Amino acid sequence: MGELIHNSHVISELNSLGIKTLQEIPEHGDGICIIRSHGESNDVFKALQISGFQIVDLTCLDVKKVQNKAMELAQNGYFVIILGKNDHPEVKAIKANAENCLKNKNNIFVANNIDALKEIEHTIKGASKVGVVLQTTQTKEFLFEVVEYLSSFCKILNIQNTICPSTSLRQNEARELAENSDLMVVVGSKKSANTTHLAEILEKITKTIHIESEEELDNYAEIINSSANIGVTAGASTPDGIINKVIEKLNKY
Repeated sequence: MGELIHNSHVISELNSLGIKTLQEIPEHGDGICIIRSHGESNDVFKALQISGFQIVDLTCLDVKKVQNKAMELAQNGYFVIILGKNDHPEVKAIKANAENCLKNKNNIFVANNIDALKEIEHTIKGASKVGVVLQTTQTKEFLFEVVEYLSSFCKILNIQNTICPSTSLRQNEARELAENSDLMVVVGSKKSANTTHLAEILEKITKTIHIESEEELDNYAEIINSSANIGVTAGASTPDGIINKVIEKLNKY
């Protein structure tokens, strides 16, 4: 149900093996339908069952935790803020599950930056209790920024740090690598949230380019040739084979 991971190379390979991507639920489904790591709403689960699919739920356990935390906050009367990208499937599922627990569907908001929160500051101030969860691939810098902002006026503030541990580890290791590099090469899909966040973090430390495959390196030949120390990192959904091809091509410069 939806792209299994945000990597066009992997999706193409899966398709060649007979694993198709559903964008809409058919009236009559047949066989197994996988719920990907991003999760889905209860409505989607029900619709797939009615359609006739056998469901295999592969929702990431860390994503399940975010869903459960958001639902818990909603059930306990909090104004729920989800820090993440509004159009990302993980965030859509978190929001949909939390909305099922809200009497007032307006008591939930998705923010991808601090400015989005400032636009509804009056609404937040009017809430007796405010709860915050994060898309698992968000950055701790964004979390700290939000905590500092909201704690300045919220009476009761419940912050749930739901950033995935492996995402935090990947970001920390990439930071260390960037501090000793003239150039960082981030490999992974432009649609992958954790990959784009890596690039955003690293470009504040050193020169950074974000590519999806080794072919794109030729677009940055001048920058690569002028760099003495080049670091390479990648998103969680980037296959080792693509990373290795990037490294092989960099070695030819």
